[in-house]
Amino acid sequence: MRKLLIATGNKGKIKEFQDLLGSLDLQLVTPREIGLNLEVLEDGQNYEENAGKKALAYCEASGLVSLADDSGLEVDALDGAPGLHSARYSPQPGATDADRRQYLLQNLAGKPLPWSAHFHATVAIGAPGGKIFFSEGDCFGEIIPEEHGQNGFGYDPIFYFPHLGLTMAELPMEEKNLVSHRALAVINAIPILKKIPNF
Repeated sequence: MRKLLIATGNKGKIKEFQDLLGSLDLQLVTPREIGLNLEVLEDGQNYEENAGKKALAYCEASGLVSLADDSGLEVDALDGAPGLHSARYSPQPGATDADRRQYLLQNLAGKPLPWSAHFHATVAIGAPGGKIFFSEGDCFGEIIPEEHGQNGFGYDPIFYFPHLGLTMAELPMEEKNLVSHRALAVINAIPILKKIPNF
């Protein structure tokens, strides 16, 4: 069976990718499962550069077709911040997801509601020979000042869907995988995966 390397160590992302890609005729493997310990500096100027850099680095290190993503939360009241820096959005090193959520809410304090926002994800597929393919996904909602829900990770507990009346963290995985930015980007990547030659 063909192997696809999920190029991340983030357990939440791995679970989402496994759920989204599990029906394909692929063996999904993680860096940990193949003994690969790789840190890729995410210094690109946009999501595509970061995702592409990760996908190619993991592909070159493993010899496997590799799928990586870069994603971010963009809040209109903060002129698109935290954006590319969503995973590192904190004045202190070693911050947790909860720390980053609180820092975001601190920066929004006093700004008029609603705090419209969207999540963006770019998925990159790196293939041997330096080939790289991209897909994207977005989902739109609002930031709310109180956390709700125990599912998901990152900013999910404060990202609210007005039309559903729920935060991302209140959605069961099967529902999240119908509407999330990463889910949409992965769904858009599936036809690309099926067309990669010699894979």
